[in-house]
Amino acid sequence: MHRVALLLVFLVGCARGDRPDKVWGSRGVQDGAFVRPRAAVIDRQDHLWVVDFTARVQAFDFDGKHLGITFRTPDFRNGRPSGLGLTREGELIVCDSHYHCLRIYGEDGTERRMIGGASGTAPGQLGYVSDVVQDAEGFFYLAEFGENDRITKLDMNGTFVATWGTGGIGLGQFQRLRALALGPDGNLYCADACNHRIQVFTRTGEFVREFGGEGAEQGRLRYPYDVAFSPGGELYVAEYGNQRVQRFTAEGNSLGVWGSPGGQPGQLNSPWALVVDRKGRVHVIDTENHRVQRVKF
Repeated sequence: MHRVALLLVFLVGCARGDRPDKVWGSRGVQDGAFVRPRAAVIDRQDHLWVVDFTARVQAFDFDGKHLGITFRTPDFRNGRPSGLGLTREGELIVCDSHYHCLRIYGEDGTERRMIGGASGTAPGQLGYVSDVVQDAEGFFYLAEFGENDRITKLDMNGTFVATWGTGGIGLGQFQRLRALALGPDGNLYCADACNHRIQVFTRTGEFVREFGGEGAEQGRLRYPYDVAFSPGGELYVAEYGNQRVQRFTAEGNSLGVWGSPGGQPGQLNSPWALVVDRKGRVHVIDTENHRVQRVKF
């Protein structure tokens, strides 16, 4: 009886989609390999772009085939990029985190322009830039942490518009603001990592709601490092601390978790990022396992 029960549990687990349908990547510096991949984005051509700790940005298809494009940012002696985004025209944005700027690239990896570059705390100056999104009106929203714990809003030309947020634990305050996503409601969803929560704001900076809170239970979070919406409007969160991915409604109700600590398929080691493709599959950047896992759950 015990053997039958164990077999049934195993089969039901697989039926729920507990195992990824694709696992690819390995540690290395050649094309197609990674050293601690840390951010990803999918462009309009269904290219999956990944940046790793060597400052290499590489393009892949959804099955992990390298597409022949690899490039680095101009200088990475101060540190490596840790965020990727897209312009409203579909260009690739690299958050050159330690150089306080955004670099915008064509699909062949050629740099087209730079936004920012002035370090500091004053309006229009930038600290460590961890992520960026651009809305349909052309405004950029930059996540900063460290010297500045805030969101900075720029117009399409990179001119300062507004900023909000300070360091702290209160509503509208941040501790290690890691990532941003624009929701289907037009609001900004923010991974407030060291406060173990998601904060939601309008695009003019008004606080809307928060959810999460530190813990390992479903609905709680531990060091959320990235956020991404599915085509159906569900929010996926990569939890660096809980070694898992959690799915929420936009209102913050948990719909389930996936992943556990380890190095086997379906297990994660300090995941930094995730993206969701047009088919609703989640591509998890399994950072310390130097790979990508694809799952639909």
